[in-house]
Amino acid sequence: MVRAAVLPAVNQPLTVTEIEIPAPGPGQVRVRLAAAGVCHSDLSLSNGTLRQPVPAVLGHEGAGTVIEVGEGVTAVAPGDRVVLNWAPSCGACHFCALDEPWLCANAGAGSTAPYAKLASDGSELYAGLGTAVFAEETVVPENAILPLPDGIPLTDAALLGCAVLTGYGAVHHAARVRGGESVAVFGVGGVGLSVLQSARIADAGPVIAVDVSPAKEELARAAGATDFLLASDDTAKQIRKLTGGYGADVAIECVGRADTIRTAWSATRRGGRTTVVGIGGADQVVTFSALELFYFGRTLSGCVYGNSDPARDLPVLAEHIRAGRLDLGAMVTERIGLEEIPAAFSAMVDGRGGRALVIF
Repeated sequence: MVRAAVLPAVNQPLTVTEIEIPAPGPGQVRVRLAAAGVCHSDLSLSNGTLRQPVPAVLGHEGAGTVIEVGEGVTAVAPGDRVVLNWAPSCGACHFCALDEPWLCANAGAGSTAPYAKLASDGSELYAGLGTAVFAEETVVPENAILPLPDGIPLTDAALLGCAVLTGYGAVHHAARVRGGESVAVFGVGGVGLSVLQSARIADAGPVIAVDVSPAKEELARAAGATDFLLASDDTAKQIRKLTGGYGADVAIECVGRADTIRTAWSATRRGGRTTVVGIGGADQVVTFSALELFYFGRTLSGCVYGNSDPARDLPVLAEHIRAGRLDLGAMVTERIGLEEIPAAFSAMVDGRGGRALVIF
């Protein structure tokens, strides 16, 4: 038996309790977690913004050590250090054939079947986003495992499973930021901090961070922001002032709110790119007039998992980390236990802190 934070039902508080995880079956891997990041997507799963069968063990950003493998597993062996991949691509669907694994039609299959049981009464549990890393151990398919390159601290490596791949990919794959371009980043949470560091790696400038909390300024500047703005009604105007009157070449929205997306769009120069990373609810509706779409010639695009191929991008990120260009530890503002995850959810709602990391 292992301890886990269980979501009994949508909009119910997490309960830390013991669960029973079966031995890995064919093609499966059992991992002992070292750390798990608390992501806004976990909050969205808990409140019903994103669909998730319940009761469930949430958590999808994790790293740990392989302790057992099922029949037929060849990619990893017991003792290997690994990162969990919450959106493993099948390699065979329409989108995988287009070399767009981040859109894989079967990536979410792991969350739809029970994977463990409550120790107390044998009730079946589902794995949040197929990974269930808010637990001391988990069992996942082999294709949800990424070998961790050498030289990366195992606990901090958890951030590679979501925040860093998403933020880096938003800059380098989705928005395709070029050296010297101006970038405005809306939301300085875990993903926003990764976006800021990735913009710095891309040699962008100026890099303007926007957040509702003045306490985020120090974090933002440490991550690479050259300027920091408190969100207000004239944010777009302030960004134009900082960019020669034109607006940012690229605006990256990491919040998922209609008003923030609209502001990011308005802060983007004519012909620029607005990339939406934040996951909003179906009730968050953004409107544009047909005339402004024509006149401004901007590109508005969504971004799923940073438009990343984790197997391709993880070695690249590892090299940036070893070279000191990417600092995983700087994104972590709190190291907590399983019992403190609800408090970390509340901090995200209130706009406090960067990434909270559960340490096992």
